[in-house]
Amino acid sequence: MALSELYTKYNRVWIPDEEQVWKSAEITRDFHSGDDVLELLLEDGTVRLHPVDPSKPKLPPLRNPDILVGENDLTALSYLHEPAVLHNLKVRFVESRIIYTYCGIILVAVNPYKQLPVYGDAIIHAYSGQNMGDMDPHIFAVAEEAYKQMARNHKNQSIIVSGESGAGKTVSARYAMRYFAVVSKSGSQTRVEDKVLASNPITEAIGNAKTTRNDNSSRFGKYTEISFDRRYRIIGANMRTYLLEKSRVVFQAENERNYHIFYQMCSCADSAEFKHLRLLSADEFRYTGMGGDITIDGVNDRKDFEETRQTFFLLGLKEDFQSDVFKVLAAILHLGNVEIRSSGDDKSSAPLSDSHLAAFCDLLCVSAAELVRWLCNRRIVLVAETVVKPVPKERAAAGRDALAKQIYAHLFDCIISRINTALQVPGKQHAFIGVLDIYGFETFDINSFEQFCINYANEKLQQQFNLHVFKLEQEEYMKEDIPWTLIDFYDNQPVIDLIEAKMGILDLLDEECLFPQGTDQSWLQKLFNYLEANPLFEKPRLSNEAFVIQHFADKVEYQCRGFLEKNRDALYEELVDTMRASKFSFLAHFFQEEEPSRATSKGIKVKSARPSVKPANKQLRTSVGDKFRSSLSLLMETLNATTPHYVRCIKPNDEKLPFEYDSGRVVQQLRACGVLETIRISAQSYPSRWTYIEFYSRYSILMSHVEADFNDKKQTCKNVLQRLIQDSNQYKFGRTKIFFRAGQVAYLEKLRLDRLRGACVTIQKHVRGWSRKRKYLRIREAAVILQQYIRGKRTIRKTVTAETLKRGWAAVVIQRYWRGYRMRQIYHAVQMASITIQAFTRGWMTRKRYKKMMEEHKALVLQKYAKAWLARRRFQTMRRLVLNVQLSYRVQQLRKKSEEQNKENRALMERLTSLASSHSQTMEKLHSQEAQLEKLTTLKASLEEREKKAREEASMTINQLQRRFEELNTEKQNLEKKLEVSIKKTKESFDQVKRSLLEEKENEVRLRKIAENNTDIQRHDHEKELETLKEELKRLKEDRVSLQRKVEDGAQVCSDLQEQVIQLTKHVKVIPELRRDLNNLQNQKDNLDRKMKEESEQTRAKTKEIIRQLLGGFIEEEKLLGLVPEDSEKIYELDDVQEAFESLQKATRLLENHQKEQRETYESQMEGLTLRVEHLQNENGKLQNLFQEKSNINEDIRQEVSRLSSENSVIPELKLQVSELHRQKQELETVVREQNSELAEKNMEISNILHKKITEESSQRRHFEEKAKELEEIREELQVRIEELEEENEHLKRQQLMEGEVKTKLREETSQLTAENMDLEEQLDQKDRWIKKLHSQIKCLEMSQKAKQAPALPKEYLGMLEYKREDEARLIQNIITDLKPKGVVVNVIPTLPAFILFMCVRHADYLNDDNKLKSLMNGIIQGVKKVVLAHHKDFESLSFWLSNTYQLLNCLKQYSGEEFLKQSTPRQKKNCLQNFDLSEHRQILSDLAIQIYHQLISVMQKTLTPAIVPGMLEHESLQGISSMKPTGFRKRSSSLYNDSETYTISSILQELSVFYSAMSHHGMEQSLTKQAVKQLFFLIGATTFNQIMLRKDMCSCRKGMQIRCNISYLEEWLKENGLQSCGAIDTLRPLAQAAWLLQVNKSTDEDAKEIAEKCTELNPVQIVKILNSYTPIDDFEKRVTSSFVRQVQSFLQEYEGATQLMLDTDYRFQVTFPFYPSSTALESLQVPSSLHLEFLTRI
Repeated sequence: MALSELYTKYNRVWIPDEEQVWKSAEITRDFHSGDDVLELLLEDGTVRLHPVDPSKPKLPPLRNPDILVGENDLTALSYLHEPAVLHNLKVRFVESRIIYTYCGIILVAVNPYKQLPVYGDAIIHAYSGQNMGDMDPHIFAVAEEAYKQMARNHKNQSIIVSGESGAGKTVSARYAMRYFAVVSKSGSQTRVEDKVLASNPITEAIGNAKTTRNDNSSRFGKYTEISFDRRYRIIGANMRTYLLEKSRVVFQAENERNYHIFYQMCSCADSAEFKHLRLLSADEFRYTGMGGDITIDGVNDRKDFEETRQTFFLLGLKEDFQSDVFKVLAAILHLGNVEIRSSGDDKSSAPLSDSHLAAFCDLLCVSAAELVRWLCNRRIVLVAETVVKPVPKERAAAGRDALAKQIYAHLFDCIISRINTALQVPGKQHAFIGVLDIYGFETFDINSFEQFCINYANEKLQQQFNLHVFKLEQEEYMKEDIPWTLIDFYDNQPVIDLIEAKMGILDLLDEECLFPQGTDQSWLQKLFNYLEANPLFEKPRLSNEAFVIQHFADKVEYQCRGFLEKNRDALYEELVDTMRASKFSFLAHFFQEEEPSRATSKGIKVKSARPSVKPANKQLRTSVGDKFRSSLSLLMETLNATTPHYVRCIKPNDEKLPFEYDSGRVVQQLRACGVLETIRISAQSYPSRWTYIEFYSRYSILMSHVEADFNDKKQTCKNVLQRLIQDSNQYKFGRTKIFFRAGQVAYLEKLRLDRLRGACVTIQKHVRGWSRKRKYLRIREAAVILQQYIRGKRTIRKTVTAETLKRGWAAVVIQRYWRGYRMRQIYHAVQMASITIQAFTRGWMTRKRYKKMMEEHKALVLQKYAKAWLARRRFQTMRRLVLNVQLSYRVQQLRKKSEEQNKENRALMERLTSLASSHSQTMEKLHSQEAQLEKLTTLKASLEEREKKAREEASMTINQLQRRFEELNTEKQNLEKKLEVSIKKTKESFDQVKRSLLEEKENEVRLRKIAENNTDIQRHDHEKELETLKEELKRLKEDRVSLQRKVEDGAQVCSDLQEQVIQLTKHVKVIPELRRDLNNLQNQKDNLDRKMKEESEQTRAKTKEIIRQLLGGFIEEEKLLGLVPEDSEKIYELDDVQEAFESLQKATRLLENHQKEQRETYESQMEGLTLRVEHLQNENGKLQNLFQEKSNINEDIRQEVSRLSSENSVIPELKLQVSELHRQKQELETVVREQNSELAEKNMEISNILHKKITEESSQRRHFEEKAKELEEIREELQVRIEELEEENEHLKRQQLMEGEVKTKLREETSQLTAENMDLEEQLDQKDRWIKKLHSQIKCLEMSQKAKQAPALPKEYLGMLEYKREDEARLIQNIITDLKPKGVVVNVIPTLPAFILFMCVRHADYLNDDNKLKSLMNGIIQGVKKVVLAHHKDFESLSFWLSNTYQLLNCLKQYSGEEFLKQSTPRQKKNCLQNFDLSEHRQILSDLAIQIYHQLISVMQKTLTPAIVPGMLEHESLQGISSMKPTGFRKRSSSLYNDSETYTISSILQELSVFYSAMSHHGMEQSLTKQAVKQLFFLIGATTFNQIMLRKDMCSCRKGMQIRCNISYLEEWLKENGLQSCGAIDTLRPLAQAAWLLQVNKSTDEDAKEIAEKCTELNPVQIVKILNSYTPIDDFEKRVTSSFVRQVQSFLQEYEGATQLMLDTDYRFQVTFPFYPSSTALESLQVPSSLHLEFLTRI
């Protein structure tokens, strides 16, 4: 279809406009070939006739359908031209608030002049790994594409960022580098990526300044190479700069500023650190105050300076270097304030007293006189002499400014060089990505040398861009097998030749600079002479000081004034020498001679014209233009060797207003940056390109049923397209895409819209017809009814008269009475018949029911008597059977007992004799104790008599002492001084010895008393047992005589049953051996008592002897005897006596407590005996229930055997007690020996010490008098103690009486049992015949049992597994390291490894082995960590070990903590850990479980993430509600277009089911599973929501329906698996509200208020983003207006919320491990053989 045929009615076009550049208008009449006018209707209602030349019709460009407006890629538009691009950018920028748009390979970035929340780390991670067309346009998408191509193609990349000043180039380049720093972390500790980012504040401080267009304008070009290693991690960076604007150092226009660093330093002038720099305010320096405004709104220079200094430190630039830099910068400021005066006659001077001059010279260490001399004079070298010539004030000031510019340029290069050095890291560069931040095409009112160089660079870049675009187009056509036709595109090589070719502008400029007398006018005249014939070079009509160049973007007029000076960059050699002579090495290094080979030299050194000065001529050849040309050539070589990516920054308005769009300024930049050239190249061939899937989805509505049913979609698309568009030249079929010429997609959209409109009209027609027909039928039916009633009324009125009415009424009355009479007659007849029938029927039924009841009653009576007779008969037979079995069993038991008693008779007799001898010994001991008590009473009387004598003697001695008191008073004072010294020494040593001795004595007495009490109690117990055994022996002897005959008669009958009990009798034989052991212990105890008595007597004798030696001269022998206590405590002084008796009281208290404990143990033993008696009685009762049926005889016998074996389990405990008593006895003997030896030695030492002390203190007799009084008090205390001992003796006697009563009770109970046995024996004779009958049956049962395997005794397991220490490594290897989560054992009990490990832990706790327990726990933890680390990507292993770790943690809680025991069974409470607290290991296991959980979540998220976006957003879960739109040059490469890897919502549900089933299969606790599911649902919701935020094509009403449908599928999945309560659906609320927001009406104020109220989970930024991104799928939907968005924002101001745009997909909910007790019984678990754990033994 021809393009002119599309100019039909209702289509819209673009017409030029002076204000808006292009204006939209609608065609009101179809245009036909030959028409000379096009009738249009403007949007404001104005009618316009657009003239058209019929011979060469140049129609205005057509406007794209609204459905294509606002696309992410401009190349997706059907009509590609300037107004379409301009309008699309405006819609996206103003209405949708989107600043990025693709234009083929270019990213167009419009500066919003407002901070947007689209650059956070969450956005970076969202774009990381995504293809460029999958997401909305963004600078991060370009950076990701460059990074991905570098890694995939192993080729260097470049990102070229260009644009006008203030368009946002620096910020875009900064964000690109930040993206690389975040996604490519360096592996070293140097953090190179941080240094790369830190270089930006420094370069911006020294290279950026405020201009009228931009507050942070870069005044230099920068190319940053970011180096990567083979793992594509940043290892360094390198920076190259181009064309620094040095003139800004000495001159700024109005409302502009110098470089930021100057103002930052001046803001800190009051700081003590910068006092030596003598800085002033910025407005007081000439170089910083020219522009007038020294501040920037919203910028804090002081704060920025702190950031600059911090970045210096981060880059490793130390304070010394910073100080040198600040000195140079301060010196430049002072140099600008140096005043140069005019001295007349073209002379100038500068006062040496100038403070700024002094500051400059002091800071840079240069001579002030030399500086002033060569600022105001110039040296001219002639042939014969050298002349110094003064210069005027203007030339001197120019020289001063030239010096300032040169110093700053050198400083700038030095800082860049140091930054490059800091960014270099050891390591080989594998690839790099270059980021070029360079000035765009510039045209001002006055354009000079800087603009010429900038535009020259842009010409080179544009040429490279055109070639690259042409190359990509060619590759695209070749890839799709489309015939390639040569495309005519603009080639700017002639302009480049005009500038850089031989005899070009730069060549002529350098030539003119070689002449000392060359001027700008002479150079301009040369340009006119040589280049006048070039069509791209023009001479202005109204100016003789300018020239015009036709650049690719526009014509630019350059003013030639200053070209030569700026190209030379001249500085007098004398000033250079002055700077070179500076003692400030940092400055002197700037002006050192450079080698000729270096092309980066700055400035030109002007020297004398002597021929001998050869280096000056070489240096003059290197001009600024030449250096810029060479550096630009190097840059182009670099860019040509890389894959470029283009970012074009657009400045929307000159007033820096946020989201204001000036179409004139924007279109000017679009023309200059090459965007429109890209559009023109694309439009010349086939600009619109659709994949077959896109075309099929979009235009399936245009297909017929036959075409739609065809399976091959590609062929279907071809057939449909050939039918719709007849001209085959308007499209081409490629391998994967269909290529359309301009306007064809719009034509297809028109056909599609017509088809949809026709379908809508058809639907409306039928619906309206049906509605009208339904309404008509209802009206017609109502009319017919009305007609019926009206016609009836009319007929009645015509036919009815008065006579006919009377007759009719009379007939009615007669009929009424007759009918009534007839009906009454019929009713009475029927009533009588019914009553008769009912009577007969009821009688017959009653008689029948009565007869049946009688029969049932009689049957019940018969059944009652029959059942009673049968029950009695059954009971009698069963009772006889049971009694016979009981008798036979009791006979066997009695025979066994009699045999056992025969064997024990001799041993009992021997034990009785030994016990009788021991009893006699104890009686003798009691008599000796009574004798001692009598002796104590006599001692008491003797002590009283001796006390009287002592008092009398004391009074006599007191008198004598009073007489001698005066004589000894003098001696007393001298002796007291000596005594104090000696007392201190002796008392310290004595106290120490005394304390140690008393402690040892107390321990010895305590141990001895405990041993005595234990032996006494054991002896009493043995005596009681002997008495009971004697009585039982007598009784058994009598029984044996009476039962011997009966046993012999029934021996043959019960021989088989006796064989089954032989094993039990073997265990019973151990009891006599234990009794013999107890007798031996009693003998050993007696020997120990004798030894202890002998040792105590020896110690008592030694104490008596010591007391006699110490106190023999002062106290009589009788008192000495009274001072010695029975417990052999030594009493020498008052303190000693008190401590001795206090210790005696403590010992008695301990004795009482021990006696109480022994009494309690004795009572418990008595209770045990009574329980055993009751147990015997219960056994007799149980015997009566044996042999209920013949088939259960064998099983009852087996149960009895098992019960008896459990009773005999007490024997090992008795053995353990015996061995423990032996060990205690040996320990006591060794302790007694050691203490006796130590006591003897200490007694000797104490005796010597006390003897010396008494001899020294013999003069102090009064102390002994006081001791006499104290001895009297001690005697009274002894008397009290004797009374207490008598009371204890009486208490012991009462205990003996109680024990006798208990013995009598036991005798009565045993006699009662023997009586019962006698009664049973009497009935034995009567039951002999029953025994004979049962004998044959028992024999058969025994034979059948012998045929089977001999039944092992049932074991009772304790829930522990025993292993050897050397098998621990095998245990960890088999149960943890080598165990596979897929196996039969694991399938049956998934948490079996946790139970096995815990049972091993229980055994280590049971053994009280601390080292073994710690080694096992550490091995378990390390083994699990090793398995998790080795299988950190295996979901099965992680799930399995998370479940087992959690189960092991629960076991440790359940069996070790009191707070967890409440929910355990009694059996489980018995299995608790007894010796160790494993709380520390529980914490470690909890941390390990958390680590495994997070790793499991990471694996599941990694598996699920690829399916989320295709399944939730891209797949059509509701078929037919959505249709695709073209995506332009940047094609999405998601699974949507790859049939082999299509993800759907079913894929997500399938993955979730796999995860859930695996976790359930591994026995994971339900609460833990719910937490994992909740985390996965949060990931699904957050990822889908973030994609909606970053993909404009997903923001539509139909997509909202699809999302809500998918959410319902997820809810159903939760319900199916019973996970509604896990809170997972709550994590989808933001997504659900976003879907609702896409579907809800968005037009009225009520809608805005409803949105603000209901979207509670979304913050205002997210709501506004969704509204701005809302994109209609077709013309039936409407866009969201800007006024509605502002209305929503006004409502949202009341709600506070977060400001982030994205949801954090890395957020993790806090995991908890609640305690759930296990119902598994540890004792019932068995270790399968498949685990190869044969070295484990069940306990």
